[in-house]
Amino acid sequence: MANNNPKKLPRLRKKLKEPCEIGWCELVSLPELGIENIHAKIDSGAATSSLHAVRIKPFERDGEQWVRFTIPKSPEFPAIRCEAKVMARRLIKSSNGRSQQRYVIETIMQLGPLTWVGHMTLANRQSMAFPVLIGRRALKRGFLVNSAKRWMLGQPAIQTIAKG
Repeated sequence: MANNNPKKLPRLRKKLKEPCEIGWCELVSLPELGIENIHAKIDSGAATSSLHAVRIKPFERDGEQWVRFTIPKSPEFPAIRCEAKVMARRLIKSSNGRSQQRYVIETIMQLGPLTWVGHMTLANRQSMAFPVLIGRRALKRGFLVNSAKRWMLGQPAIQTIAKG
């Protein structure tokens, strides 16, 4: 079971020294959750990044609120069961216009040349084309989004390109 323990997070760089141009979709890694090169939509309209998760269940550990969740299987990955400390709960307005309370976790994120500790909300994104959405709080670290391009930081495997 992947474990996300914020007390053990390393100190990582918060911002790029030089801007990095990225496309409207890229590959992102979430190493603490056991995910490498997952398809992500880059969305400057969303404040917070989001991760597709199901079976989201809160629980208490050592007097702190945690959440247990599953990242469903996909062509690239088997289902992954994870636990993470809850950083917050936020009211998020989804793309369909409805507001929803979501758990916010903190995890290491990797996009191109930068690895940082970032926040992600957990949401059922089954109806969405991408399991991960990268929002503007992550992008302000020095990424420039070119909406005419995609996969500027690396191509996904041939069999999975049709998704994006």
